[in-house]
Amino acid sequence: MNLFDVYPIYTIEPVRAQGSYVWDTEGNKYLDLYGGHAVISIGHAHPHYVAKLTDQLNKIGFYSNSVKISLQEELAQKLGELSGYENYSLFLCNSGAEANENALKLASFHNGRKKVIAFSKAFHGRTAGAVAITDNKTIIAPVNATDHVQFLPFNDEAALEQAMNEEICAVIIEGIQGVGGVNVASESFLQKARQLCDTYGAVLILDSVQCGYGRSGKFFSHQYAGIDPDLITTAKGMGNGFPIGGVLIHPKFKAVHGMLGTTFGGNHLACAAGIAVLDVIKEENLMANAKQTGAYLSEQLKSLPGVKEVRGRGLMIGIELEEPADTLRKKLLFEHHIFTGASGKYTIRLLPSLALKQEDADLFLESFGKIVSAKTLV
Repeated sequence: MNLFDVYPIYTIEPVRAQGSYVWDTEGNKYLDLYGGHAVISIGHAHPHYVAKLTDQLNKIGFYSNSVKISLQEELAQKLGELSGYENYSLFLCNSGAEANENALKLASFHNGRKKVIAFSKAFHGRTAGAVAITDNKTIIAPVNATDHVQFLPFNDEAALEQAMNEEICAVIIEGIQGVGGVNVASESFLQKARQLCDTYGAVLILDSVQCGYGRSGKFFSHQYAGIDPDLITTAKGMGNGFPIGGVLIHPKFKAVHGMLGTTFGGNHLACAAGIAVLDVIKEENLMANAKQTGAYLSEQLKSLPGVKEVRGRGLMIGIELEEPADTLRKKLLFEHHIFTGASGKYTIRLLPSLALKQEDADLFLESFGKIVSAKTLV
């Protein structure tokens, strides 16, 4: 049997990792500034994380949600405390797409509506409901097509105000768009969305799958705007590599047995991973590090040749170039051994561990500077 060939891949196989570095099968060392799509939040193979998972695996790795799992309650308590949403409830699942699916269902159950407003360049996942609110026609199969989703220009307050009415079930926004280009939702846009949802009885969903968990310098990026969404979705950095996702749910939503469900969501190992991540973020003050190191990186990048714009917050950074980014990314990877990501044709995307050190940031800046300066001088 062959693998179904849907991923364009680099012929590099990481086999060992520590902190912000990975090593391949040939023993080459790479600086990891992408973390497998923003997943590695506290660094590879963090000792507390490894110990927590190992200890849990030696006890019990899995049982379903038909029994009491105290680790779920510990995770919810610690997440509420660190995020500032102690009065919300938590539903646990396995991924960001699942989190968004369940948020949409909760919204629809709550107000009995089905029309959803999403935004240009949005990416919310690949499952049926999530892909329908994703602005990428190439990944929407005929079975996923729907007429109940309206896409509006991102950050356009006037367009949102004009589109809102009593038929809208939910408005879903990424606090910072990842795949769409590291575009930051403005504070006034988020505040307007909160106001309009309150006016029309719609549910405000903040997709924090990529921009959450301390990456922006606050626990959730929308907290810069001082708003409280009705539902907050999370995943990626939540488990530092172990699959876990969740929905933070405002107290106005009433739980009914059977309305949501999952086999693997909230299992013992996933919760152990999630608890370890929260412990490390708190004890090592990683949100402050993300804010400080991210600000340093962004400021330094703005002065380099070939850089058109630097977008983002904290350690979620988009570097828009004057020329296509693919060649530069390959040079960083194959000549300088630095992993980065991309958002579209012209944007390099940085999503490193929140524990990234300034000396590692400087290593990247030195390599990036050499490449763009040499290109400019040719």
